[in-house]
Amino acid sequence: MSLDLDIHLQRGRFTLEVQVTAPAGVTVIFGPSGSGKTTLLRAVAGLEAVDRGQIVIEGSDMTERPAHRRAVGYLFQEPRLLPHLNVLGNLKFAQKMGREVAPQSFDEVIALLELGDLLERTPFALSGGEAQRVALGRALLSAPKCLCLDEPLSALDQGLKHRILPYLERLRDRTDIPILYVTHDAAEMARLADHIVLMQAGRSVLS
Repeated sequence: MSLDLDIHLQRGRFTLEVQVTAPAGVTVIFGPSGSGKTTLLRAVAGLEAVDRGQIVIEGSDMTERPAHRRAVGYLFQEPRLLPHLNVLGNLKFAQKMGREVAPQSFDEVIALLELGDLLERTPFALSGGEAQRVALGRALLSAPKCLCLDEPLSALDQGLKHRILPYLERLRDRTDIPILYVTHDAAEMARLADHIVLMQAGRSVLS
C-alpha cells in the first residue's frame, strides 16, 4: 500500500503545502513546533479540510470522503478510550466502526500488542503505556489502510517510552500499511523511521 499526498490548505496566515509519497512502513514527520505536522495528519484523516489537492490511499482518492469513510486510523497523544467500556469493549467498538475484517484480525492484534491480560480492565485501571497500547489496538481494528500516529509517546515518561517502542517496531515490521508518525524526538525517529519527511513553515522541504 502507499499514501500519495499533494495538498494545500490555508488557515489564516498559515499555509500547508505538501507533496509526499509514503510507502508501507513508518514515515516520520519531523520538524519544529508550528511547522504543520499535526495539521498534515489531520488533513489525511479527514479532520481538517483541504482547499485543493489529493489524498490518495491505495489508489483511491480520499480527499472528498468524510473522516469515517477514509479507512485511516488515528492515534492521538492521549489514548482517548471510552471510559464506560472495558478494554475489550473499546476494542470491539472499534471493529464495529471500521470496515469488515477477517475473524482472526482481533486475535492477531491482541497478540501483536500483548493485550490479552488487559481485556477485562477499565481504562482507569491501565497505566499510560497500557492505555496507549489499547488505543493503538483500537486504531488497528478499524481496518485502516493508513495509520496516523501523532506524537503517541510524548505524554509518557522515558521508562514507558522504552517499553512501548518495541510494540511500534513490531507494528512496522508486521503490517503493510503506510504509517505517518509525528515526533519531536530524534531517538524515536532514528529507531522507527523507514522514511523521513522534514517539515518547515508548512512545507515538506525534504522527503
